[in-house]
Amino acid sequence: MQITLIAIGKTDSTDLERLISVYENRLRHYIKFKFQIIPDLKNSKNLSEAQQKEKEGELILGQLQPSDVLVLLDEKGKQFSSEDFSQFLQKKMNSGIKNLVMVIGGPYGFSEAVYKRGNEKISLSKMTFSHQMVRLFLVEQLYRGFTILRNEPYHHR
Repeated sequence: MQITLIAIGKTDSTDLERLISVYENRLRHYIKFKFQIIPDLKNSKNLSEAQQKEKEGELILGQLQPSDVLVLLDEKGKQFSSEDFSQFLQKKMNSGIKNLVMVIGGPYGFSEAVYKRGNEKISLSKMTFSHQMVRLFLVEQLYRGFTILRNEPYHHR
């Protein structure tokens, strides 16, 4: 299985980029991992919230293959403990999925078309985090999940 993380817009913090890179590299010891950035929309200030979601949705959907399993990071999604998230990952691997695609949307969330295409929604917290911080938290939790599955000590440090 491969995990692909799709996010809208570049990270404007070199500190965050560095930390994300640390966990990306660690994660690649366990699974094929790809981080895909969809560039910010041009002239988004001239677009309504709905128009921005639609355009971002088209870009997200354009990255997907029909066989991809799409998991949306959404505030209304299912919340997991780290142990439960590791079991979620194990179930996905056991099911024979080729590509698990996790998407962090733009500032207004997802278009209806993306919600319809999504197979599942997960939430990292009831709290709101910046989209840039969510990238770090998700990559770290993916890494933590694989260390839990391998009974490695990282989770309890």
